[in-house]
Amino acid sequence: MWIGWIEFDVLLGDVRSLKEKRAIIRPLVTELRQRFQVSAAEVDHLDLHRRGGVGVAAASADAAHLVELLDSIERFVAGRPELELLSAHRRMLTSED
Repeated sequence: MWIGWIEFDVLLGDVRSLKEKRAIIRPLVTELRQRFQVSAAEVDHLDLHRRGGVGVAAASADAAHLVELLDSIERFVAGRPELELLSAHRRMLTSED
């Protein structure tokens, strides 16, 4: 079994409150969960209104499928017009590690 995760650091556009931030981050997290069948959550910069951290995790039977999935998720997040992707950090482990 392979386990992989990716963490995104994003900059939000003209956001002036945490409420406006949540109106962008929550739908993103929901869509990641539904579209890719993964676990996703807001994980960083919780008190900053123009920055966000989103984490996504998935498990797969083989590494190639997991790499393809994480690549697709990164392209999806990078293509969102309401945010700017500052960085993406990923890691993969096998159950034998």
